[in-house]
Amino acid sequence: MNQVIVENSSENAGVKTIYVLYLMGLLFGITGIIGLVMAYMHRDDAPDWLQTHYQFQIRTFWIGFLFMLMGGLLSVVFIGYLIMLSWVIWLVVRCVKGMKYLDQNEPHPNPKGWMFT
Repeated sequence: MNQVIVENSSENAGVKTIYVLYLMGLLFGITGIIGLVMAYMHRDDAPDWLQTHYQFQIRTFWIGFLFMLMGGLLSVVFIGYLIMLSWVIWLVVRCVKGMKYLDQNEPHPNPKGWMFT
């Protein structure tokens, strides 16, 4: 089901902005929270194919929050730092792949997934 959908580019720009805010959150933590709020605000009004991106973004935030919480708690031992490094890689890959699908005007194929797709 590789369906290409052409939609309003301003709607795409809002979704892309959230991906960029998540990436900027690596340097400025607050931008990730802003992206989460934006995703919650716009997901119900979006077309179905963009709702998959919003769902993916919301899950990316909360799963990432869980990883960072575990990493922070385990940072008293070395494994916590490895978890946090893994989170950075995980976040970058998820955002880049999400933007790839968005640029191709495709719905996200697995918005409920925990890994990279």
